[in-house]
Amino acid sequence: MDFEIDQLIFTPNDVDLAYSPLQNLGAATYVLGAFNPGLNRLPNGNLIMMVRVAEALEEPIKEGLVRQIRWTKEGYQLDEFPEEAIDTTDPRKFLFKEYKHIETYALSSLSWILPIELSPEGTKIIQIHYDKIIAPSREFQEFGIEDARISLIEGIYYMTTCSVSAQRHSTTLYTSKNGIDYVLDGIILDHQNKDMLFFEGKIGAQFYAMTRPLGELYFGYAATSPFLPGPSINLAASPDGLHWKPTDYPFLRAQKGTSSNEKIGGGAPPILTPEGWLVLYHGVEKTDHVGIYRTFWALLDKEDPHKILRQEDSVPLLEAKPRFTNSLKEQIYINDVVFTTGIVANGAIYIVASGELDLCCRITYIPKTYFQ
Repeated sequence: MDFEIDQLIFTPNDVDLAYSPLQNLGAATYVLGAFNPGLNRLPNGNLIMMVRVAEALEEPIKEGLVRQIRWTKEGYQLDEFPEEAIDTTDPRKFLFKEYKHIETYALSSLSWILPIELSPEGTKIIQIHYDKIIAPSREFQEFGIEDARISLIEGIYYMTTCSVSAQRHSTTLYTSKNGIDYVLDGIILDHQNKDMLFFEGKIGAQFYAMTRPLGELYFGYAATSPFLPGPSINLAASPDGLHWKPTDYPFLRAQKGTSSNEKIGGGAPPILTPEGWLVLYHGVEKTDHVGIYRTFWALLDKEDPHKILRQEDSVPLLEAKPRFTNSLKEQIYINDVVFTTGIVANGAIYIVASGELDLCCRITYIPKTYFQ
């Protein structure tokens, strides 16, 4: 579908690595991607876009060794593994061949978060806040910080991120009073629970969030069920935004007869509309190591978000657009991926922020009437 405004706003070429937290690594790096931006509105009316910058080694394999960047208390360092021990088929991560009992990976890049201030309409860059970079600072972030999502609730900005380490793959929370200066509150969801998004507003006195736990196995539904097994979106509630209890009921699940036949997961934080809570989420069609990522949407009841009023999972809201990245074709390492991570109301439209091809940031104007 074509929208009035649908364009790239930020690419790897716009990142100045002179400000990189990895500049003292001692090895040459480049920006693999600047993508999956969290989005919200600042007190001054401008928009803040929290961009994931994936910084990778120019020589990930050198002299027969596969190399990985790791944060430590003493600084960034390189891990090295014999090339014959690693499967490098997936461009985003390396698979250790020796661990037969469980899939174990190394990453081909390390991610950090770059705040970028946009005009109120989201179509012009006002300032890149290199002095506000959010980089790994704890052992549970040793392999990076990924995919920020921001919800403004009662004057506080709640930003969830995914922290990656050998210890755990967890959701971490940052909070801010001004939308730019963030404090790390720590881990709020434990191992392999990705795509946690706070609803932008409480329901009663409770915080609500979408979560997406991953597992090593799933059980099949009954043959007559409309649902497909695999990763799904769940709900959790909290009295304070720190301590979370999963709710007792299933939520958004991949359905038979749709292109989301591998998994689904959260996209932009749910926002309240006259029709209900609007949810933009991603569905993945299985094709190869990565799959095809598209954005779909759903509406939830205002008072009871378990009640799904509408789920549009047959016609995608957004798909990757090759014409956007033609000028970046030498930098493309995956295809067919759009990953929506932010939404802000702006008059009669929603400004939607997405990652395009795990490479760059995309801004789309979607009329509010589209969801009625």
